[in-house]
Amino acid sequence: MLQFTKMHGAGNDYVYVDCFSQPVPDDLACLARAISDRHFGVGGDGLILICPSENADAEMRMFNADGTPSEMCGNGIRCVAKYIHDHGLASSQTLQIESGGVIYSLQLSTSNGLVDQVRVDMGEPILEAGKIPTTLHGEPVADVQLALPELDLTVTCVSMGNPHCVTFVDEATDSMVHTLGPLIESDAHFPNRVNVEFVEVLSPNELRQRTWERGSGETLACGTGASAVCVAGVLTGRSNRQVTIHLLGGDLQLEWNEQDNHVYMTGPAVEVFSGQWKV
Repeated sequence: MLQFTKMHGAGNDYVYVDCFSQPVPDDLACLARAISDRHFGVGGDGLILICPSENADAEMRMFNADGTPSEMCGNGIRCVAKYIHDHGLASSQTLQIESGGVIYSLQLSTSNGLVDQVRVDMGEPILEAGKIPTTLHGEPVADVQLALPELDLTVTCVSMGNPHCVTFVDEATDSMVHTLGPLIESDAHFPNRVNVEFVEVLSPNELRQRTWERGSGETLACGTGASAVCVAGVLTGRSNRQVTIHLLGGDLQLEWNEQDNHVYMTGPAVEVFSGQWKV
């Protein structure tokens, strides 16, 4: 039997497996698809393994709901930090967690000895087109035209360790997200596919975001996406460097720091339940 824990950050939910206390499961792509299924499995936006690391307090290995691996998840890494603190795998209020070959620093806030908020140093945004990657032109790729069937969108592209395509809209409707999201995700301009953010500007300090995640569909929140949105807002003059971003599952606080060029994200981490999965 495989022990698992269900956790979420602002509604972006994953099934977490502690690989400190049990072996890494076999056939992770198949497991991710089965365990993430919301009708026949535990249900979630994907699978995250919490593994030992030679270079950090832990390593996060992430798989989308369709079984494909991903480099980074901002909401997921906050939950990994909560898990390793609350379950006694690390005791410090400052943690280092490895994901996709990058080590991230996290600051923990606790209530009654348990983590409830985490601030993540998301690092510097990647703005060079070939490294995002996208074949759209621009350095940075800001407010450029993306031609879709019967529609041209203005988009801004950013990588936060994984690729994002941000479009600012008057209203992010269900039809827009669910129709354009999968089209943009698999558009030929994005060789590794792409996460898509539809963003409403409420004020220079306040944005509303909906995300179509590569390999998972629409999710209630996306931390790397919120980081990309913060950067895109600054690049296009639509928002300030410190913003509150409202997502379907809750709010995240973002800052693109002018001094060190790093993006900082603060948000919740919640443990829901634990159980066993028959393997």
